[in-house]
Amino acid sequence: MQRNVLQYLENTINKFGDKIALSDSNESITFNQLHKRAKCIAKEILDKKPSGNDPVLVYLPKSIWNIISFTGILYSGNFYTPTEVNYPFEKIKSVLQCLNPKFIITDKIYGEKLVLCGISQKLLIIIDDIDFENKYEIPMPQNIDTDIAYTLFTSGSTGIPKGVTITHRSIIDYIDWAVNRFKIDENTIIGNQAPFYFDNSTLDIYTCFSTGATLNIIPQMLFSFPVKLIDYIVTQNISMIFWVPSALINVANFNALDNIIPHKLDKILFCGEVMPNRHLNYWRKKIPNALYVNMYGPTEITDVCAYYVVDREFKDDEDLPIGKPCENTDILVLSKNNSLITTHGKIGELCVRGSSLAVGYWNNPEKTKEMFIQNPLNSHYPEIIYKTGDLVSYNKYGELMFHGRKDFQIKHMGYRIELGEIETAALKVQQIESVCAIYDTEQKEIVLFFVGDNILTKQIKDTIKDFLPKYMMPTKYINLPIFPYTSNGKIDRQSLKQMLKQGR
Repeated sequence: MQRNVLQYLENTINKFGDKIALSDSNESITFNQLHKRAKCIAKEILDKKPSGNDPVLVYLPKSIWNIISFTGILYSGNFYTPTEVNYPFEKIKSVLQCLNPKFIITDKIYGEKLVLCGISQKLLIIIDDIDFENKYEIPMPQNIDTDIAYTLFTSGSTGIPKGVTITHRSIIDYIDWAVNRFKIDENTIIGNQAPFYFDNSTLDIYTCFSTGATLNIIPQMLFSFPVKLIDYIVTQNISMIFWVPSALINVANFNALDNIIPHKLDKILFCGEVMPNRHLNYWRKKIPNALYVNMYGPTEITDVCAYYVVDREFKDDEDLPIGKPCENTDILVLSKNNSLITTHGKIGELCVRGSSLAVGYWNNPEKTKEMFIQNPLNSHYPEIIYKTGDLVSYNKYGELMFHGRKDFQIKHMGYRIELGEIETAALKVQQIESVCAIYDTEQKEIVLFFVGDNILTKQIKDTIKDFLPKYMMPTKYINLPIFPYTSNGKIDRQSLKQMLKQGR
């Protein structure tokens, strides 16, 4: 019986110790080297005598050293929290205030930055000062599967980040399913896009540990140059990717697969946003024999709770299903009065139960109680489900269809409107590459931002009026050369709202 995620790595070392585990733009290391370096970090933590199962923040630029640090923290019996070194310090400060980490693993450059911002030197473990030539016999920690493995901080509606707390059990439940379902093995080379503070990276890291697959950390700058990105995938023999749709859309918009095809790429998974079929059809046409999977899930259920293996043809303007629950996960579609929806076409809130659930939000019992609730269909014993805030329905095939978020639902002219529905309609205009609908609460206007060349506002209006009632038609249309994106690759809606304010 597997107690913690480190057993994945221990088993893989016995089989593939000298095989390349991790690579980035600077270096590649084997599983044995990963193991040795991680134990040096664990020794450094243990020498400082933390109490165990405590939070340790990792404040490093993206590289293999993030994963080495995560592993070392786990070997010390504690849990890790990744963050982004380019965040404004006020955001880092809010994470630190909530997390109250025992230590911060960083390097000399970013350590100096933290000290200048008022962080105590005593909290810092500087990886540059560790002698990684030493070999330490650190015993397997006694963590069990209900102990915490990591905490990821996501945006909070109040502006205060929420620390989603994930156990070893939840990761094991997810990874065992993914490895089996998608036939990932030691021959797989994974091309990582997701930042390590974004939950999509969980699949990349732990399928590597579990199977002996190689994890290649793709240089972030390549995602701004789709042709070079595809060339990199070819030269690195990458065979599996798990990206946010924005990255795939960018490749399609630049026709980056027209001149070079990554023939070894046979698993194309995506999650985090709606994937338009128009862009997916470009990929499917260019790489027809690959496995395409639309994955769905919030951070609070360990990344993914539903999936759809793309197994039929879709028109460009059709919506892609999010499919069915992952194994050992149950999805409940609940109405406003908490009755179970099973019929085709009726929209309800997607709720989840199973081992994949987070145990709540770190140091935030009020928010935990609000989102992780007693199953309203079960009055016989305690059973927690997670309310995702996402609206879904079943299609005629019994597959789940995504209809947007409750918090993207606005009230305009007395009507409740899903902004995602407006975006879907706008994507039916062939020249539009990407789109985002925003509600300007001060002006009481629906604003449609879009990227695309040679498009007249009248052309968009003429198209979407066939799909939307008058009260859902945008008031303002803004053509941008490129969308602002968040650090995890999603369209930055807050920046667009700020753009509206500055334009007034």
